[in-house]
Parts: sequence; structure tokens; C-alpha cells
Amino acid sequence: MDIALLNVKITIQKSEVITDSIGNHKNVWTDFYSCFATVSGEGGSEKAVAGLIVDDSDISFTVRYCKKLSDVDSTKCRIIFDSNVYNIVSIDHMNFKRKSLKFKCEKERQK
Repeated sequence: MDIALLNVKITIQKSEVITDSIGNHKNVWTDFYSCFATVSGEGGSEKAVAGLIVDDSDISFTVRYCKKLSDVDSTKCRIIFDSNVYNIVSIDHMNFKRKSLKFKCEKERQK
């Protein structure tokens, strides 16, 4: 892996359940890990759904392997890049060589 290609900073956030002062449970996103990554496959496409223009951007982030990232779950984590939120679709462990991880993501739809 060429380290010079790791030129963008991403933040991986994890969903956690917290309890407020009166006992209500709610989900919040907390910063879990921040690192440099390589961005690839950024493809933007728009389509019309129910009269709305929907942005379906897909993107992949490749990061160096570390023990903290080895147990990241795609259903409980998301990636922040360039002030945009990306949901993790799948995680490729790159033949389990423990050198890099590839996160395939899609841009989160804003409400």
C-alpha cells in the first residue's frame, strides 16, 4: 500500500444508545476513529423517485489496517468525509492480509 495515496481525512462514527437524566433512551453518533484514507470510485448519479431528485453517490474508502478497525460493523458505523455523511454498505478485508480495509459506502440521504 502506497502511503502517499492516503491523502484525505475521514472520521468513523459509531451509533450508541445513551440514557438522559429522566431515563429516556436515544441513539447518538459518537466519533470512534479518525484516520487518513484513499478515496476511489466516486460515482454520482441522480434519479427521480416520487417526484424528488435523489442523489445516489457511491464511494469507497481504503484505510490502513489497525486492530481497532478490525471489528467495525457496517450496521452500527458510518463515515464522515468532507462534511458529508456516508453509510457503510460493505467492508472488504482485502484477502485478510491485515494490511488494509476497504469501506464501500453510499451517501446518506438528507431529510
